[in-house]
Amino acid sequence: MCRAIAPEFVSNWLIERIIDVNLRHLTSGHWTFVPLDTFGSADGKIENLKMPYSLLAKGDAPQVITIEESTDDQVEAHGYCESPCKKCLYNIGIFLSCGLLLLFVKWFPQCRVWMTCRPCSVSTADILILKDVHGTTTVLNVNIESASSSIPPELVYSRSVSSISSHSHDSMNFNYSPNISYRHFVHNCGKFVWDSTLSCFKRLRGYEGLPCSEFFEKFQGLTASEENEKREIYGPNCIDVEVKSYFTLFVDEVLNPLYIFQTFSVMLWLFDDYVLYATCIVVITMVSIALALYEVRRQQKTLRDMVSRSNSVLVSVRRPNGAFEEIASANLVPGDIIAIPPNGCHMACDAVLITGNCIVNESMLTGESVPETKTPLSKHDDEFYCPLNHKRNTLFCGTEVIQTRYYENNKVLAVVVRTGFSTAKGELIRSILFPKPFGFKFYMDSLKFVVLLFGISALGMAYSIYCYIIRGAPIAQTIVRALDIITIVVPPALPAAMSIGTVFAQNRLKKQKIYCISPPRINIGGKLKLICFDKTGTLTEEGLDFWGIIPTTEGKFKELEHDVNTLSDHDRMKICMASCHSLTIIDDEIRGDPMDLKMFHATKWEMEEPGSDNTKFDLLNPTVIRPSTNKSSKIPCNGLDGGDIMLTPELNSDDKLISFPLSPTKDNSLLDEMPYEVGIIRQFPFSSALQRMSVMCRTLGSRHMDLYCKGAPEKITSLCLSETVPVNFPELLKDYTLQGYRVLALAHRKLDSKLSWHHAQKIKRDQVEKDLTFLGLLIMQNTLKPETTPVIKALKDAKIRCVMVTGDNVMTAMSVARDCHMIPESDRIIVINGVARDHEKSAHLSFEYAETMNMRNSNSTISEVVSANGDMSPVLTTFIDAVPQHYHFVMDGKTFGVIRKYFPEMLPKILLRGTVFARMAPDQKTQLVESLQNLNYVVGMCGDGANDCGALKAADVGISLSDTEASVAAPFTSNIPNITCVPIVIREGRCSLLTSFATFRFIALYSLTQFVSVLISYTVDTNLTDQMFLYIDMGLITCLAVSMGYTGAYNKVVPQRPRVSLVSVTNVVSLLAQITFVTGTLVGAIIFLQHQKWYEPVHGSKEEGEDIFPCWENTVVFLISSWQYVAIALLVSDGPPYRKHFFTNYFYLAVLALASLCNLFILFNPFKVLAPYLGIVEWEPTQHLMFRVTLLMVVLCNFFLALAFEMLVVNSRWLRWCVRKIKNKKEAKNEYKRIDKELSADYEWPQVNKTVYESGPILISQ
Repeated sequence: MCRAIAPEFVSNWLIERIIDVNLRHLTSGHWTFVPLDTFGSADGKIENLKMPYSLLAKGDAPQVITIEESTDDQVEAHGYCESPCKKCLYNIGIFLSCGLLLLFVKWFPQCRVWMTCRPCSVSTADILILKDVHGTTTVLNVNIESASSSIPPELVYSRSVSSISSHSHDSMNFNYSPNISYRHFVHNCGKFVWDSTLSCFKRLRGYEGLPCSEFFEKFQGLTASEENEKREIYGPNCIDVEVKSYFTLFVDEVLNPLYIFQTFSVMLWLFDDYVLYATCIVVITMVSIALALYEVRRQQKTLRDMVSRSNSVLVSVRRPNGAFEEIASANLVPGDIIAIPPNGCHMACDAVLITGNCIVNESMLTGESVPETKTPLSKHDDEFYCPLNHKRNTLFCGTEVIQTRYYENNKVLAVVVRTGFSTAKGELIRSILFPKPFGFKFYMDSLKFVVLLFGISALGMAYSIYCYIIRGAPIAQTIVRALDIITIVVPPALPAAMSIGTVFAQNRLKKQKIYCISPPRINIGGKLKLICFDKTGTLTEEGLDFWGIIPTTEGKFKELEHDVNTLSDHDRMKICMASCHSLTIIDDEIRGDPMDLKMFHATKWEMEEPGSDNTKFDLLNPTVIRPSTNKSSKIPCNGLDGGDIMLTPELNSDDKLISFPLSPTKDNSLLDEMPYEVGIIRQFPFSSALQRMSVMCRTLGSRHMDLYCKGAPEKITSLCLSETVPVNFPELLKDYTLQGYRVLALAHRKLDSKLSWHHAQKIKRDQVEKDLTFLGLLIMQNTLKPETTPVIKALKDAKIRCVMVTGDNVMTAMSVARDCHMIPESDRIIVINGVARDHEKSAHLSFEYAETMNMRNSNSTISEVVSANGDMSPVLTTFIDAVPQHYHFVMDGKTFGVIRKYFPEMLPKILLRGTVFARMAPDQKTQLVESLQNLNYVVGMCGDGANDCGALKAADVGISLSDTEASVAAPFTSNIPNITCVPIVIREGRCSLLTSFATFRFIALYSLTQFVSVLISYTVDTNLTDQMFLYIDMGLITCLAVSMGYTGAYNKVVPQRPRVSLVSVTNVVSLLAQITFVTGTLVGAIIFLQHQKWYEPVHGSKEEGEDIFPCWENTVVFLISSWQYVAIALLVSDGPPYRKHFFTNYFYLAVLALASLCNLFILFNPFKVLAPYLGIVEWEPTQHLMFRVTLLMVVLCNFFLALAFEMLVVNSRWLRWCVRKIKNKKEAKNEYKRIDKELSADYEWPQVNKTVYESGPILISQ
C-alpha cells in the first residue's frame, strides 16, 4: 500500500525517505511515477493528511501512463493540473482576441489544457489528455467522488481521506469509513477508476477473473442498501444513447469550422452588398443544417430505441434471506442474483447461469438465428470466469431468452456479472457510437488539397491588393475584394459535395437489400484487395445434408450405410445420433443447429421435453428420446437415494401413477413390457476449443448411465481406446474429407453403475470423456451454394485475393477451396503443421505437400500419422525438386497460433501465400484479419455473423449475411443469403469513390475557374455581378454536382483499382492543364473583345467609385466561364470501368441539356428583363452575331482541346511510365508487395518435407 506524504511541516528529508520506501515497496522498476495519497502512522491507522499533488523522484517522467481499455486498445494518459498563472494569461488572451480564442480551443481542446495547465503525475491529475492507438486525443476531467460504505476492493483502492477496515482480502464486500473517496473518469461511455496498487486507471467492468466456484459459494443475493452502495460505483444499469436537443445539435453544427468559414463569407458578402447571393447561401445553408440535424437526431433516436428495450423491464432478484423481489432492470448491479422467467425475457445485463438451462436467441449480437442452449456454470470448476471462454454459461445483454428448463420447482438463477456499457450489448453500442477511425488516403489528400487552395488564395489576394492599390481604390474596397478571393478559391460546399457519391451509393445498396450503418466504409469498399470468407453458411449451404454413416464392429469399419434405420434401435451409434445434440422444442417445433437437426431427423426418433406440469411430484424430468413407434413416456427421478432413476409410463389406475423401478428383474420380464426410451441426464455443450460435445444418458431399465460423444474425428479418436479405432481410419477420413464431406466421429462409453444422478451433475467432462469406444463415422454433405464459384472467379479475375477462414476440418476446407476454384486445379497445396513448445522440445513447423484431387491417380504414396493428442499430419512422399511458383498454404488454428507466438518473423510470408485457415476459433479469425491489415491489405470479411463478429468488426469492410435489416455485427448487412453481395459492395464502393473524386475535381476546377475569372475582372477594373455569381453557383454548379453523383456503378469488377489520389502527379498535371486552358480561353476572349471596332473600354463607361456594372469585359468573362463549367462537368464524368457511361444517367443528361440551353439563350437572345437582371450588356439578337458565334467556337475548342489532353496525356500509359521513372521507387509502397517480390525471387523457401525449429534455421529431413 502506497503511503501518504505529510503536510508542509514534514521535513524534506522525511519526504525523500517516504518516496524511497514507496519505490522499494513497488519493486517494479516499470513505473515512472509514484502515487502518494495517504500517510500511515505507527499504529497502522491512516492519518487525515493529504497533499494536493504528489512529489516525484528525480529523473521520473510521471505524467504519462498507459491504460488498457480492452484487449485490443490501449490509451496513453497524460496528467495535468491547473496553473493559476497560465489560466490568468489564458483569460487575457480571450479578452484580447474578442472571444476567438474560445472558438480555437473548442476545435482543439488539448490546446486549452496546454495553455492553462502544467504537467503532473496522473495519480493526482485534475485533467487527462488521452491518446489512443489511432492517434485520437481526448480531454477529460478526473472526478473525485465519495463512496458510502462499500467499494469492491478489486476495483477501487485509491483513497484520499479514508480508514481501512481489517476485513480479509477474500471478502466480497469491504466496509470503509463514510469519508472514502475514489478517483475516476468516463471515456467513450466506459468508466475508469484509479487503482493505487497498480498505479494506473483500470476499466470498471464487473465480476471477471473470479474462480467459477465462488459464484456458488459467495453470492447469496444483495440487500437493497448493498445495491445502492454498489450503484454509486457502477452507476445505473442503462445503455443510454444520448439524443441531443435540436438547439444543442445546432450549436455544435454552426461552430464547425466549415460553417464558421461560411459565416465569415456571408458577412463579407453582405458588407459588399451581395445581398441576394448571401441570402440564398444562408437559406440553403439553414435548410442543409436542418436536414443534417434531423438526420442525426433520427439516427440517435433509432439507436436509442434499439437499445432501450432492455432498459425498462422488471427483474426478479433474490435477497440474502431467500425471498424474491421485483425491481427495475436499471437498478441491477454486479453481484445481484436474478431469476429468469420460465417464458423467457430480454436480458438487461450480462449474467452467468448457476442453475437451470436457457434457450437463447443471440441474433441481435451475432446475426446467427439458430437458438443457443445455455447451461449452468460448473460448481467445481477451478477455472477463472471469463465471459468469452464461458459464453456457453453466460446470458448476454440484448439477447432473448426464449424459454428456460428448470428442475423441480427451482428457479433458473443467474448472477449479474456486468451492467450498462460494460455488457456485450454495451460494447457493441460503444463501437457504433465511437467507431474505430480509419485513415483513408482520399480524405487525407482532400485536406492537403484544401491547404493548397488556401495557398493559391493567398497569391490571389496579393495580386488583387496590387491591382486595387495601383488603381488608387479605397482601403475598405481593397480589403473586401482581397478577402473575397478566399471565399472563391476555397468553396464552403466542398465537403458536402464530396459526400454526394456516398449518399447515392448507400441508397443503391439499400435497394439491393444491402444495408450500411457506416457510410464512409462504402468508399473503402472500392479499395478492397483481399476478402476473407467464412465457409459454412457463406460459401456453402447453411445446413448439412445427411449423407451416410460408417459403423464399426470389433475395431473394423463396416459398409457405408445411407439409411440409419438399417441399424437396430438398440444400436449405440443410432442412440448417439439421436441423443448427442443441443436441440430443443420451441412452439412445438424442434429447433437448433442445422447439422444436429439433420442428424436427429435421420434417425426418425421422437423427442420430448418436460413441460410445466412435469414438476408436480417434485421429480427431475430429463429430455426423452424414443423411436417414433413408441408412445409418450416420462422419466422422473426416483428421489430416494439418487442412485436409481425411475421411468413412469402414463398408466392410470384409479388416478394413481404406477412407477416401475429401473433395475431389471432376473428374467427381464419387466423390461419386455417397457417401451424403449432414453433420458438425457446431462449435456456437455460443444466447445470450439475441445471440438466436441457429449451427453450423459440413461436407458429405461438400465442399471448404468452411458456417455455419447461426437466431434472432430482427430479429437474423438484421441479419446478412444486404440483397439476400437480401425487401422484404416486415417485413409478413410482423408478420402471423404478430400471429397468435401463433413465428417464427424461418434463414440460411446459405459459409465460405472455406482454413478448417481447427483454425482453426474457435478462430474467434470474430462473425467468421463476418456477411454471411449469408437462407434463410427457420420458423414454430412455440405454443398456449395450455386453463386459461390462464379463470384470467386469474378473476384480472382479482378485480382482480389480470396481467403477461407473456417472452423471446419482442414481437409474439408481444402476440398471446398478446390471446388469453388479459390485454389486452382493447377496450383499446389502445402500444409503447415505447427507444434508448440513443451518441456522436451522447442516449437517447430513442418511444410508438407497435401494430396490433391487431381493427383489421386499419380504414383504418390500417402500416409497419415495420428499423434497422441489426435492431431493428424498428412505426409506426401512425392519428391519434388523445387517449390512451384503457384502454391497455397493451408493450416489449422493451432498452427496459426504457433506461428504467431513462436515464428512471428515468418508470419508475413505465410500470410501472403495462405489461402485456407481451418479450425479457427473466433478470436483467431480476428487476429488473422488484423495481421493481414498489418501487411497493408485493405481487408474485407464476409460471414454469417455467428462466430465472425470480431473479424467482421475488425475488417475494413465487414459484410454480415443476415435476415435483419441492420445488425450491429458489421458495417454492412446483406439480406442476400450468398456472397453475390461482395462484388456489389466493391462495385458500389468503386463507383462512390470515383464519384467523390470526380465531384472534388469538379468543385476544385470550378473554384479555380471562378478565381481566374475574378482576377481577370479585377485586372480590367470590374467584377462579376451578384446575379452572375448566383446563376453560376446555384443554377449551374449545384445542379451539376448533385446530378453527377447519380451515375450508377459499372456492372463488372475489373482488375484495375481506381486511382483517386488528389495529389498524384497525373491529377496535378490534369488540374494545371485544365486551368491553363481555362485561363488561356478567358484571356484570349478578352483580347479578342478588345480588338473589336465597337469595343468601348470599361474606364470610359464606369461611374465614379463603382466597380460592378454592366460592361463588355464582365459579360464576356461570364459567358465564357458559364460554358466552361458545363465543359468541366463533362470532362470529369468518367465512365467505365468503375461507373456507367454518363449518358445512362438521365437526370444528369437533363441538367446538362438545361444548362446548355440556358447558356445558349443568354449568349444569343437574352430577354430585355434578363440582361439587366444578370448585369450583362444588352444586345439585339442580330447585334454582334459573329462575335458571339466566335465566343461559342472558342469555348468548344477549349472543351475538345481539354478532352484530347485528358485522353491522350493524362490517361496515357507513357505518362504513368514517366512518373514511375521519375519517382524511381526501389521498394513497393505496400508491405505485401515487398514480401511478394522477395518470395518470387526465393526459390528455396519453403523447404517442403523439412522441419523448422524456433531456435533457428535447423532443418531436419523427414
